[in-house]
Amino acid sequence: MTAPHADPKPNGTKSTDTDILIVGAGPVGLTIANTLGLHGVRTLVVDERDELIDYPRGVGLDDESLRCFQGIGLVDRVLPHTTPNQIMRFVDARRRVLAEIAPSGEHFGWPRRNGFVQPMVDAELLGGLDRFDCVNVRWRQRMTDFRQDDDGVTVELSGDAGSSSVRARWVVGSDGGRSTTRKRLEVAFEGTTSPTRWLVVDIRTDPLGRPNLDVGADPRRPYVSVSIAHGIRRFEFMIHANETDEQAASPDFAARLMAPFVPHPERLDVIRRRVYTHHSRIAGAFRRGRVFLAGDAAHLMPVWQGQGYNSGIRDAVNLGWKLAAVVTGKAGDALLDSYETERRKHAQAMIDLSTMVGKIISPTNRRVAILRDGIARAAGAVPALKRYIVEMRFKPMPRYESGAVLHSEPRKRITPVGTLFIQPRVDTRERSAVLLDDVLGPWFAVLCWNNHPRHVLGDVAFSAWKALGARFVALRPQTQLSWADDDDPDVTVVGDQDGRLKAWFDERDESVLFVRPDRCIAGASIAQLAPATSASLIRVLSLTPGGTDAARPLLHVAQPAAGSV
Repeated sequence: MTAPHADPKPNGTKSTDTDILIVGAGPVGLTIANTLGLHGVRTLVVDERDELIDYPRGVGLDDESLRCFQGIGLVDRVLPHTTPNQIMRFVDARRRVLAEIAPSGEHFGWPRRNGFVQPMVDAELLGGLDRFDCVNVRWRQRMTDFRQDDDGVTVELSGDAGSSSVRARWVVGSDGGRSTTRKRLEVAFEGTTSPTRWLVVDIRTDPLGRPNLDVGADPRRPYVSVSIAHGIRRFEFMIHANETDEQAASPDFAARLMAPFVPHPERLDVIRRRVYTHHSRIAGAFRRGRVFLAGDAAHLMPVWQGQGYNSGIRDAVNLGWKLAAVVTGKAGDALLDSYETERRKHAQAMIDLSTMVGKIISPTNRRVAILRDGIARAAGAVPALKRYIVEMRFKPMPRYESGAVLHSEPRKRITPVGTLFIQPRVDTRERSAVLLDDVLGPWFAVLCWNNHPRHVLGDVAFSAWKALGARFVALRPQTQLSWADDDDPDVTVVGDQDGRLKAWFDERDESVLFVRPDRCIAGASIAQLAPATSASLIRVLSLTPGGTDAARPLLHVAQPAAGSV
């Protein structure tokens, strides 16, 4: 696979200036690069490999990641490589269902569980960079060292044809679990590595063909069988302590393990076989000065909840808009302090959940497994517990108690601030059944229920958010969508197509929302307090309306037409 925007400069020692340098062209680095490209930020991505990894790795994509890909204008390219509404079933040694995770509803606009082929999705992220002249990718470039000062970072690179020196304002290390960036920062990677090994086998032309995912809690040998898109199936099997890595890597060993599941294991078209272990680790710091860590460089977790890939995408969507805001002069450097504040706690919660599920699934002691199976069946007989499992209510959701958010004082026990706003389909005067984020655009938005944003905010606050490039949205019942008595060229009127917006506001006091580019509610208030909330929020987020680079154009990308997704 060739890299877009190959550097045309001659090889040898050279110096290049860029706003952001990203180490690692994996999904996290590519997502950040697409975010920065949307905002015209000069970005260089470097990777020591020749091209993208072309074998399956992550197999689970959640609704938050799809919402992120929607925000960077690539979701229509990603969807063909997914299997939506994938069901996860935990089965016992006799393949009887112990528990099932099959969440319904699309709270954030997308199915909550999706199978996917990571190399194909990563390729779409890479191809998305072709849209931006300000973003470049260099393959076969290994970051060897960097030096920070008050104004930026000088990064030393090494390639086949010589060395190079790149000067960047900020650096993001998204270079995987063995991150060179993290090691150069001398940041600890705290946590544990499981002594248990697993064999993963990816197969082309699925020998079973049935959809969804089975997790086998079989004490004789726990396993996973998962269908992903484009006819690919993955098997994973625990390797016992008396079985060597060399044994596990042999075709005969893999065929023997798959024999109970596949009639002809010797006829399989194997993409790869690999032995791996589970890690539960988190970096001691996500930032040191002008250098950030993201994705696997910042945290690793077991595969049981399929959240490793998605946690990395959460890092990307959180950090990307903040870097764009600082580089374009719309916010001060202090905004970047909120990245670790917001991401560390949630990443740790995902690590803990994945580790706990692994411990439940993996016992090889038969008596322990029988006890576990009995508890699981008893829980399934209780409707409330069954809903808790089926609907994935156990999944930790982002909720920022501090960071780039403004909580009222005294702090309310129940508040929407610091949570992700919902994304129903809505109507505008021009479009029907469009996802709400496509109306809000890729930047800040101010939403008012049953009020006009200009009237509620007042001239000063309205002008400040307009200078920041925010979009103003008046949310109304569907019956009022066509009423044009109070139209304003700076305000988009939205009709609540199915009543989900009204129901959301009905459960809360706040009717004015200040929504960040990552769809987190940064601030909220009743209408009369909106001007004061606006002023405090701009200060807390270190926003600078009319900053030196505030006029840099925002690139809007085409979204899929209503009904196409």
